[in-house]
Order: sequence, then C-alpha cells, then structure tokens
Amino acid sequence: MTLPADTWGLHEAHFWLRGHTREHPVEFDAERGMWIITGHAEVLAALSDPARFRSNLSAAFPDTVDMSFNEGNLIQMDGQAHRKLRALVSNAFTPKVVADLAPRIAELTGELLDAVDGQEEVELVAALAYPLPVIVIAELLGVPAGDRELFRQWVDVLFENPQAFSLNDDQDKLAEDFAEQANVLKPMTDYLTAHAAERRRAPREDLFTRLVQAEVDGQRLSDTEVVNFAGLLLLAGHITTTMLLGNTILCLDSFPSQAERVRADRSLVPSAIEESLRMLSPFATTARVTAEDVELAGRTIPRGQLVLPMLGAANRDPRRFERPQEFDPARDPNPHIAFGRGAHFCLGAPLARLEGRIAVNLLLDRFPAMRTIPGRPPTFMASPDMTGVNALPLRVTA
Repeated sequence: MTLPADTWGLHEAHFWLRGHTREHPVEFDAERGMWIITGHAEVLAALSDPARFRSNLSAAFPDTVDMSFNEGNLIQMDGQAHRKLRALVSNAFTPKVVADLAPRIAELTGELLDAVDGQEEVELVAALAYPLPVIVIAELLGVPAGDRELFRQWVDVLFENPQAFSLNDDQDKLAEDFAEQANVLKPMTDYLTAHAAERRRAPREDLFTRLVQAEVDGQRLSDTEVVNFAGLLLLAGHITTTMLLGNTILCLDSFPSQAERVRADRSLVPSAIEESLRMLSPFATTARVTAEDVELAGRTIPRGQLVLPMLGAANRDPRRFERPQEFDPARDPNPHIAFGRGAHFCLGAPLARLEGRIAVNLLLDRFPAMRTIPGRPPTFMASPDMTGVNALPLRVTA
C-alpha cells in the first residue's frame, strides 16, 4: 500500500508520496527556471561532487538580491571555508558526546510523557516531538529552552511558505521576497545578537560561547556569521528530529502489521526510524548551483544553473529500492539519503537518531495501544521542500 498522501493533504509537489515518478531523473522545469533531479544515483552524484555542484547559491540569483543573511550559514558554504567553520562545532556532535546525552534525553522524554499521563488523547508534536529536541539543542547551544515558543514561531516563518520557489519571478519581486524573509527573521537575529554580546561579556561552557570565541585563519567570526551559524544550529538542530519522530510514529500507524513486528522486536526500532526517513524524508529538497557545464544522466546542465536534488523522490527511486512504496522496518540495505551525503551530510544526524531511538522506545513502552484517531488526520507542514507533521493526534488508551 502507499501512504494516504491525498487524505493527509500533503503538498501537491510531493509527487513521490503518491507513488509517482518523473519521466527522466534529470529534468529542466521551465516554469520555475531550474533543474530537478529525482533519481537516487543522480541525486547522490550531485551531493557528492561539491566542485561541480556548489552549495553557495548566490551565483544563480540576480545581483539585486541581498544574500548577506547567509554569511556563516554552513548550508550555503563550500570548500575550505565550509570545512573550517564546520570543524568549530563538529566535536559537539561526536559519537561519544552524543552517546553521553542519552540519559538526559531519556529523562526529558519521561518528563514530557509524564505531563500527558492519564490522558486518552495526545497530540504528539506538541507533547513530545517538538519540545524534546528543542530543549536538547537549546541546552547544547546555551539559550533558554523556555523560549521554545519563540523558536517555533521562527521555524514557521522559515518553512511554512506553501509556494514553490521560482527563478522566473521578476527580479524586483525576488529581491523583495528575500528582503521580506530577512525582515521577518529580525526578531531571531536580535535575540541571538543579544546572546552573542552576553557571551563576550561572560563566557560560558556552551556552543554559543565557542562560536563567539572561535577563530578561522586568525580571524574571529563576525557578528553576522555568529548569529547565522547559531540560528542554523538552533532551528535545523531541532526541526529534523521533530519531523523524524512524528513521521516514524505515523509510518508505524499506517502499516499495522509492521508496527507489530517493531513492538515485538525492539531491535527493529533503529531500522524502523531509518525506513521512516526514507519514506517521509524531512528535508525533501535541497539546492545546488552548477559551477560548470555538467553532464548527468545524459542531460547537460549549463553552468550557473540552480539545481534541486529531491531527496524525498530519490528515496523512492524503484531503480534503487525494491518495493519503494512499502514501509519495511527491517529493510537492509537501506541507502537512503534523507540526511544528505558528502561534505554537507547532516551534522546533527547522530543526535537526531539517538533522540528518535530513545523517544520511540519510550512511547511504545508507555502507550502500546497508541493509534491515530478516525476523522482527525495528521496535518503536515505546508512547505514544498519539507515533509513532516505539524500535528499528530493520537488515542493512547486501549
């Protein structure tokens, strides 16, 4: 069976969730003025070749568009600058450091589930999938976890645009759109700038202090770089896990026989999470710009073109995955690319996986009979570039 994408109201751009594939794995979308890559091998090739597929997207946009809000944004960086900046925080996500967070993650999960204990119905995102990872990343970064409603407002601003982006828009409109995005994020920028100034006055043992004090080639990061880097860690550091948790529980609910396998054999929880990442890839689309003319799958993509590798579609490629529309918690191998690949592989992937494993196991312990509620389907994020539940009502009593 396929997931009931239409019933759930998933974005129409997510054609792969409706069992559809593109005619060719590399196509030019004339309406949007960019190239779409949907094949697994082709997406993998693009992500693994930073010399030809660059992450700095400024070359694809007219000069009238102000891209300064991307200074210090790892996602938009290439080469040595990317490697050096990533190295500043990579030791905060080593296997040992992440593993040492397990007791705190389990403690937080237990506290959040205690808060809804005794209720017949639970909205999973509000109760657990959102607060758990945002508290963890806030504690690592060193900002108050109690401000998490602010963080969610900023996520909504960034990711809740239902319109697919188009390079064919008028240049003035493109410039206005980018300026508007920077304007609506000003509260976040002001918030993080204040924290950066406070760390300079009174350093702490946290990631924010490390960013403020860090040097690259003998130079301290600028205020803009510190704020943008911290913003990326704060927002991307929790939203992926939020979607991972909700999507995993939804996949288990949608495939009852497979859910029974996981309940009976908890060693399948990690692979069930990996399969949910394949089935409902949180960041469904990423972006690159060609640094030269590139031949891919028999098509020539000219230099300076915006390219969209569609991770969600690649993870359903029937050339790479048998029964791609079926949720198989024991799928092996499962070479999904939901966390990307290459130099930009998701820095927080080990933490997201750990949070997911702990939370799913504790949910199955606490609510063995949890299921979705007829007539109250999940709601999804409106963005064409993301696949994740905004709300997942569950009945948790037998």
